[in-house]
Amino acid sequence: QVQLVEPGGGLVQPVVSLRFSCVASGSTFSRFAMRWYRQAPGKERELVATITSNGNGVITDYIESLKGRFTISRDNAKNTVYLQMDKLKPEDTAVYYCNARYGIGYWGKGTLVTVSS
Repeated sequence: QVQLVEPGGGLVQPVVSLRFSCVASGSTFSRFAMRWYRQAPGKERELVATITSNGNGVITDYIESLKGRFTISRDNAKNTVYLQMDKLKPEDTAVYYCNARYGIGYWGKGTLVTVSS
């Protein structure tokens, strides 16, 4: 069983940057593919970014519309995955979810971020 703990969200102004972290329990964190999803009001949940570890480093992938503005990273020593979000826009308003998968998938509870002036 893996538990994922995400920080609280909140209201942020457009253009600012925000970094989320998600801490996973357990001792096999490096084996997990870690993902961030988001679900905007009235929309389906979408995959934002993925990061996996291999023997030489990490592999990352992003939804096309967020490339260059969002960055996913991980620290396996701290069992933590991060999502750096720059130049936030009102359309980034959503509940953001952390997901871990290694065979079985696990979800965090999600955290709401509202981008508004």
